[in-house]
Amino acid sequence: MPDGDISGPHVWYGSEMAQSDEWIHEFSESDIAEIDTALRQCTARGLDTLNITPEEFSLPGLTPQLLSLRNEILRGRGFVLLRGLPVEHWSRQQVLTVYWGLACHIGYPLSQNVNGHMIDHVHDSGRTLADCEVRAYQTSIRMSYHTDMACDVVGLLCLSTSEHGGLSTIVSGATLFNEIRRRDPELCEVLFEPFWFDRRAEIPEGKLPYFPIPLFNYFGGTLSVVYSPIYIESAQQRFPEVPRLTDRQKTALELLERTANNPSISLAMDFKPGDIQLINNFTTMHARTAFKDGTKSDAKRHLLRIWLCVPDGLPSPESTRTRRLGCTPTGTRPQKLNRARAAEFSSGTSAGADVLTNITSLKGKRGALGTPFSRGIPSAFQEFNHEKHRTL
Repeated sequence: MPDGDISGPHVWYGSEMAQSDEWIHEFSESDIAEIDTALRQCTARGLDTLNITPEEFSLPGLTPQLLSLRNEILRGRGFVLLRGLPVEHWSRQQVLTVYWGLACHIGYPLSQNVNGHMIDHVHDSGRTLADCEVRAYQTSIRMSYHTDMACDVVGLLCLSTSEHGGLSTIVSGATLFNEIRRRDPELCEVLFEPFWFDRRAEIPEGKLPYFPIPLFNYFGGTLSVVYSPIYIESAQQRFPEVPRLTDRQKTALELLERTANNPSISLAMDFKPGDIQLINNFTTMHARTAFKDGTKSDAKRHLLRIWLCVPDGLPSPESTRTRRLGCTPTGTRPQKLNRARAAEFSSGTSAGADVLTNITSLKGKRGALGTPFSRGIPSAFQEFNHEKHRTL
């Protein structure tokens, strides 16, 4: 635990950020034209979405800006909002290709679950957390501040918004640490102790259905955060063998929640269709308010999530290093795109959800970074991605 306050660009207050738009990058007409050209070139070559690399989704004019934004995510404030993609003018398959192509300029896409989904839906599936296979992002409930399970950078692309609610908010982990340490240094130390998390049915072979990890880590002069209150609570409810939370741990969690939800600390983002939120998953926590969808398709909250690995990201201790590699897919080979159903999805029919899953799935055992995109991972990082390090 640091002896004093943490400083740097990743220490910020939402009340101050809200007065500026420096964290918003709005795509210009020339940016969109270049993106559209890259899309048409990939389509003309018949490239499958999962095979596209930054070189194949070439953006010579936009790349310097994307690299600057990437640096801001990794070594600056820890987040950016890209605005202005004309998602309404592209088919869903074209949206996927553009999203993947842009994301590849930031990092390496990862599998998000045991099904090998590389891009996942964030919408109300109609299911509840009573089902242990359901995750909170598949419901309409309020999601408390949290980090995602296994990546460096989280991307969320907005396709459509809900009728009511669904506001996205973020908070700086370093700012949280500073505020909590000032208020109660002893409770702050508790957050550097391991807490037990439920895997929610995402259980790698040979692993237990729960795991311990500290919420705060300080390593290499950098604070990182791993936090998911829903899964801490779920581990307590579902597994009697998991150590019970102590009174000090409960009080520390309450202080963390109370501090994170202070409106002067957190920053709210009201997504618009075509927005992409990119956040550093180890320095920035995110949340969302509960929402209610409308009856029309354009009044239903629907985001697409991508997880990215960034080998030159923050230094990380052994306890969090495996959380940068995604989830290990099961099965034997990449799923093939069903062209007929893809056409249905592009036209907005009910088969769309399944087609998106098929388009964006990998089912291979060649590592959490997946096939075939792992060919682009630097060799040093591939060597790290051995069996014992593939996932928690």
